Amino acid sequence: MTAEVMIGSGWMWAGFIAFVLVMLVLDLFVFGGKTAHKVSVKEAAIWSLVWVSMALVFAYGLWWHLSGTVGQEVADRKTLEFLTGYLIEKSLSVDNVFIFLLIFSSFHVAAEYQRRVLIFGVLGAIVMRAVMILAGAWLVREFSWVLYIFGFFLVVTGMRMLVMAEKEPDLNKNPVLKFARRHLRISEENHGEKFMVMKNGVRYFTPLFLVLILIEVTDLVFAVDSIPAIFAITTDPFIVFTSNIFAIMGLRALYFLLADIADRFHLLKYGLAMVLTFIGSKMLIMPWYHVPVTASLLIVAVLIGASVVASLLATRK
Repeated sequence: MTAEVMIGSGWMWAGFIAFVLVMLVLDLFVFGGKTAHKVSVKEAAIWSLVWVSMALVFAYGLWWHLSGTVGQEVADRKTLEFLTGYLIEKSLSVDNVFIFLLIFSSFHVAAEYQRRVLIFGVLGAIVMRAVMILAGAWLVREFSWVLYIFGFFLVVTGMRMLVMAEKEPDLNKNPVLKFARRHLRISEENHGEKFMVMKNGVRYFTPLFLVLILIEVTDLVFAVDSIPAIFAITTDPFIVFTSNIFAIMGLRALYFLLADIADRFHLLKYGLAMVLTFIGSKMLIMPWYHVPVTASLLIVAVLIGASVVASLLATRK
């Protein structure tokens, strides 16, 4: 396995992290993050378009910068790696939407309170993924054979997804939820957007806090699948991190965009399962054949696109 060129300089990391922090602050304090309201499909569509556009602008800026510093070949390869990683993350994040819908409906969370839960969910997801990506990059750098473990894990996960695609998880059996209910004081009633309330001088957590815990755990579980998938495309920590974060930042808008029509995309889970199986297989055959990044991007796009079209045709009535 040839050594991969790493491109993330200190100022590039600092600039991207600063960009993420600015966007989070704007979301929390400027663009309605503090106001409880139901996110309309129009608002969600606009923000989805904004996040996709930002990712594409970032890809162009990355290509332009690398073309002038490390050469055209590296610039083309790294840009393709970013776009492929972003497409994989964006596609896999759709599976989060199905689970988020199940969680919100199970706890009867009003639409106007879902936005705040997802804002804090995104904050937690960014921190968790940053830690997991840095740890994964270190493992791959020190023990390159760990990529084959990742590959085997993804193949097993993809096959399991194919078998379990139509089965919904039982939240009441979730061990994290059982632990929280056993060790925390949970109020019987909801209190708007609040995660904690004081009653007779005693602190209680609200049911909305349990929802937030489940949202965070859900993202952690999906990150275990999606992060190894990107390491099949590139082991460059900067590319893995930026593609992951762009997908996560747009997850909330994607949820509100698809929430009312998620049933129309029920076949997408099969496409995602095939993507994971393909990526895992790609990692396992690396000693004998390296699948080009362009081919990986094309195959992932075809699998996702075909499952989306099939879903829409199956539910067209």
